[in-house]
Amino acid sequence: MPDRPEIVCLCGSTRIVAELRAANRDLTLAGAVVLAPAEVDGVVTDEQRAALGALHLRKIDLADRVLVVDPGGYVGASTAREIAYARAAGTPVAFTHPL
Repeated sequence: MPDRPEIVCLCGSTRIVAELRAANRDLTLAGAVVLAPAEVDGVVTDEQRAALGALHLRKIDLADRVLVVDPGGYVGASTAREIAYARAAGTPVAFTHPL
């Protein structure tokens, strides 16, 4: 393992929790530090959603690269915003299911 492991930020819809967890597991076992979207049970208020969205952008700031978990090529509005943010910052973006 290198002295400093790669930091990977996962992006993807919270509707695909199983796929996000699998990507997290695989990257962690490969020696990466993984930053993932928050998992919240129950109702999330608009204020909480906005705060979580802003927090996830800070996770992208910390990452060496972003991995978009996009089974079937699905990318929602929040994930599209995160991709644009990462690209604008010069952070490399890859997809689990590139078209």
